[in-house]
Amino acid sequence: MTGWNNWSGSVAASPRLIAKPRTAAELASLVGQASKVRVVGAGHSFMPLCETGDLLLNLSDYESAIEIAPDRKTVWAPAGWSLKKLTAALWIEGLSLINQGDINPQSLAGAVSTGTHGTGAELGSLSTQACGFRLMTADGQIVECGPDLNPELYQAQRLSLGLLGVAVEIRINVVPAYHLEERVERRPLAEVAERLDELGAATRHMEFFVFPYSDDVIFKTLHPVEAEEPRRPAREVGEDSEATFRKICDVCAAIPILTPSLQRLMMGMMGKPSRRVGPAYEIFPSERNIRFEEMEYELPRAAGIPTLKAAMAHIRKRRLPVTFPFEFRLAAGDDIWMSPFNAGPGASISFHQYAKMPWRELFTEMEAVLRDGAGRPHWAKRHTLTTADVHRLYPRAGEFVGACKTWDPTGKFANTHLTQLFGL
Repeated sequence: MTGWNNWSGSVAASPRLIAKPRTAAELASLVGQASKVRVVGAGHSFMPLCETGDLLLNLSDYESAIEIAPDRKTVWAPAGWSLKKLTAALWIEGLSLINQGDINPQSLAGAVSTGTHGTGAELGSLSTQACGFRLMTADGQIVECGPDLNPELYQAQRLSLGLLGVAVEIRINVVPAYHLEERVERRPLAEVAERLDELGAATRHMEFFVFPYSDDVIFKTLHPVEAEEPRRPAREVGEDSEATFRKICDVCAAIPILTPSLQRLMMGMMGKPSRRVGPAYEIFPSERNIRFEEMEYELPRAAGIPTLKAAMAHIRKRRLPVTFPFEFRLAAGDDIWMSPFNAGPGASISFHQYAKMPWRELFTEMEAVLRDGAGRPHWAKRHTLTTADVHRLYPRAGEFVGACKTWDPTGKFANTHLTQLFGL
């Protein structure tokens, strides 16, 4: 029996076997012999999605390759590849993802199956870019699905949490390769809140970070531009600020009462606006080396700023030692059964706490505030939804559960957490 931990260290499992199959035959043999199966990528889920006492699969070595459609608008991509590996390979072919988040170690399947997203008022999550799947079902057979092929399976698989089978290849939409300009500057929260719609429409991607005890934000935009000669390697950008932030987190962990003043000090130290340009796949992601625990709620667009202000006010009133900033992003609505954005255009609020500091009680308080704003959680981030909550918040949840029971009647791909969450 081998131990496994997620990235933050808060989720542990003791699977009977951790396997990295290379072929469909090897994968089928492993799936056929197991009573329970879960699949892991980079372990960036903060919920026990990968927890299992039986078989834990990793498809990073699975033998597959990118298949580019003749019109170059879609590709079949290996589901177990990391977004970092995938986007670099697409760039070589003159292609890019339409959008991606700000970290890229996750597997493509993990990002799609949990609804991972970037930012952009008119851009959906990675799940919205998936237009076909090849997955191994409980009987060891590889089944393909798409809008016109096994459509019920396809609709459920678009955001499936791995409950329908092992995705081996995913067909995704792509666009011609492009460069992005990143701009980062300090702005007053009041100004950004008042002009949110305008700012969101002005650039393809807009987000901001705000410390609970600061009245200013770190405002970031990304926008397509023509290629430029790089002035500074992307890996060097932000190294000094991350080291400083780590030291501040360690001080706050030791002396929590200093958190408000240290946050204001750090914002005061923020330098002049920065700018860099590079290939989209290099500019989208940021280095995230400081471990944290995370909760993220997706809200109706109009509720985003009021809920953020309510969350900050709660922290200030209770003098809570929250070391990380809130992250505020925009995302388009979609029609995916289990997507938290299926009710229309959304605003996303991510709440983090330094991994070395207590977080459970803090998250309980913050979740109440975020749910008051009619929020629905990111499935891979901390939440306490019950089966009743799921069926109340998601009108198509019954159809999703029905598809799970049709394609996995014995619950081979479900674990304790998912069984309880969906009432399987």
